[in-house]
Amino acid sequence: MKDWTKENVLIIGAARQGLALTRYLCTKGCHVTLNDSRTRDQLQKAIDSLSDLSVDLVLGSHPLEALNGITLVCISGGVSPEMPLVAEARNRNIPVSNDAQIFMETVPCKTIGITGSAGKTTTTTLVGRICRAGAKPDQKVWVGGNIGTPLISFVDEMKPTDLVILELSSFQLELMTTSPNISAVLNITPNHLDRHGTMDAYKAAKARILDFQKPEDCAILCRDDAGSSSLISNVRGKLITFGWNLPIDRNPGTYLKDSELVFVENEIETPLISRDDISLRGDHNVLNALAACAITYAAGFKPSDMVAGIKDFAGVDHRLEYVDTVNGAAWYNDSIATAPERTIAAIRSFSEPLVLLIGGRDKKLPWEDLAELIKQRVDHVIVFGEAAPKILDALQKVQTEPPSFTIDCAAGLSEAVRLASLRAEPDDVVLLSPGGTSYDEFEDFEERGECFRTLVKNLQ
Repeated sequence: MKDWTKENVLIIGAARQGLALTRYLCTKGCHVTLNDSRTRDQLQKAIDSLSDLSVDLVLGSHPLEALNGITLVCISGGVSPEMPLVAEARNRNIPVSNDAQIFMETVPCKTIGITGSAGKTTTTTLVGRICRAGAKPDQKVWVGGNIGTPLISFVDEMKPTDLVILELSSFQLELMTTSPNISAVLNITPNHLDRHGTMDAYKAAKARILDFQKPEDCAILCRDDAGSSSLISNVRGKLITFGWNLPIDRNPGTYLKDSELVFVENEIETPLISRDDISLRGDHNVLNALAACAITYAAGFKPSDMVAGIKDFAGVDHRLEYVDTVNGAAWYNDSIATAPERTIAAIRSFSEPLVLLIGGRDKKLPWEDLAELIKQRVDHVIVFGEAAPKILDALQKVQTEPPSFTIDCAAGLSEAVRLASLRAEPDDVVLLSPGGTSYDEFEDFEERGECFRTLVKNLQ
């Protein structure tokens, strides 16, 4: 066990991960300095949450002097490793880490890690439900990572017999040098290019979930996704795949046979769960269920556990979440869709006439494929937020004469909801699936989704 009393740690970012790591390290006797570009007034709630701890605060900027005497720098997910303060730490040969890496160095039990450009929260939640359904009496299943409370907050409570399921983002993975025992890469499609710069860099960050596995570990990859399947050469242990069709190689995996999710290994097929028992909308969620079954099969869980975990699961907040029906139109909240690829998957989940709300802040991602799908499937589009000019440009390039869809522009989400309520007709679906981040108007996608819920409820 590491002796933290000898360390002076600088934590950059006073959000959820930074605050959790601050508390953990302080309880270990570590000297902690917490740094954030926001002011004391902006961070008062966070500061109050640490009032029982001895923490040095450096607020309002990221001065290089904050590194004086520091032996380790830890950055939160929203902090770029390329920022000047972190770059200077490397120049001074100060190690750089994060809460996920420290957790992995400390956790006493087996771990399952799940990453991907889309679907990782739903899949992580499904895996957690399956594992809890089949857990032994003395076994506790912990679910967290990039969702919920950071698991570093609970690591001291964990026992060797427990099981941890982690959702891991590219931001966390790019600094990690430890891989979970079972590591899944669901898919790799354009995302976070505003942070990583190139698809190669983004893919390399995702691949790190496999890079430090041991021969006894297991990797889960998607046969139908080019980004995920391209990582087969990175696999260091057992490989299990998932996808729509029977695997053509000899690797075990899950697939859809008629209307049944099936696991196949050595030509022996094991039925898992009927597609009809999956309550989640959309083919992408069937693929998430295939992934969850592959992961939990690798972890030793039974088909009955999979049925118990998946059947009747209605979904995670802000992910194709039904909000209300107003004047005959059904409103759905898919605020989690922070990339055009996610919006494409959401649109394909519906056959009803669509009123689509898209916008927010762009992540330097392509909008052309989404625009093509909108031309085919959407009746009316309402564009809002900072990304509006880029989205409008993509939409105008695919528009037909006469128009195949109509467009409104809104300054923000509130106006977008108002305009949608005017456009929506009975039996329509009004879908918030922005394709951009929330940071031009909100703290995060959850705050955006909660605001959307409230705005819709107030339409009654």
